[in-house]
Amino acid sequence: MKIVHTPVLLNECLEWLSPMGEKYENHAVMVDSTLGEGGHTFNFLSKYPNLSVIGVDADSVIQAKARERLASFGDRIHFYNGWFDDFYANYPSEYERPDIILFDLGISVFHYEESERGFSFRYDEKLDMRLNPNREKSAADLVNELPEEKLADLIYLYGEEKLSRRIASAIVAARQGGRIESSKGLAEIIWNAVPANYRYGNIHPATRTFQALRIAVNGELERLPRSLHAAFGCLKEGGKMGVITFHSLEDRIVKNYFRNLGKKCVCPPEVAVCRCGGRQCAEILTRKPVAPTEAEIKVNSPSRSAKLRVVRKLFDATQYHLDGVVGY
Repeated sequence: MKIVHTPVLLNECLEWLSPMGEKYENHAVMVDSTLGEGGHTFNFLSKYPNLSVIGVDADSVIQAKARERLASFGDRIHFYNGWFDDFYANYPSEYERPDIILFDLGISVFHYEESERGFSFRYDEKLDMRLNPNREKSAADLVNELPEEKLADLIYLYGEEKLSRRIASAIVAARQGGRIESSKGLAEIIWNAVPANYRYGNIHPATRTFQALRIAVNGELERLPRSLHAAFGCLKEGGKMGVITFHSLEDRIVKNYFRNLGKKCVCPPEVAVCRCGGRQCAEILTRKPVAPTEAEIKVNSPSRSAKLRVVRKLFDATQYHLDGVVGY
């Protein structure tokens, strides 16, 4: 079996999310919310023999690779095929509540190199980008159907692309000659749309547009706040939750959510009298996000933008109306 993805911040995850205390000496449960090829899970199961893991992934193809890779761990590994927000919103009753939760919000190298779904503009592939093929809209659908203004807004908001208007205009003009179906074709349109001096920066000029389309197609930023909140509700008191992000949009959501959990009162502003007991829900373990070492970046360049944030749950306040905690 060929493994193409290297898990980022692996040693840091093993340290910050290690099972703790006497109650974990016999057994602990972890949920790997973004299983991928199983890199983080393989190492957690190898290092902590009393740990069992529930691996969640929306992509059945990559999960099949993880099943093969993790087969030797037997009944210490369980699998759930679906989106992590659905999983935590309807946490399966047959599982114990987790002691550890990990989210790695990066896209696996598998999707760029092997999935043939148009995540990369280095190959001439069908412009799809769906992690789960049951999603209604593909990247090609958005590129060919969105009005110019909405397409520009999408590229700007999700890709933080300063030339979004110019790129959207070029895409709309190009699709007049026929539907845009390939990743390489879209990348060429973007390349020709931007000024010459913009083509030779640190990243390819299509990078941010491709990021924006992938985020939109898979609803990544829409599902993240509710997923964090539902996951924290499932976590045992004393348990730890860690999130690895790769761009500022994700990190801002995680940082603000964790910050709100760390407040002593987490009732929403419209509640006149505190109903949460004035107790903070979580202790923020990583006051600053944990970044990869220079050594890791050197051998695994996709890790360069990774940030890990970790909290420990102190108080189960899920019985309260905590919309204010979810805000970002």
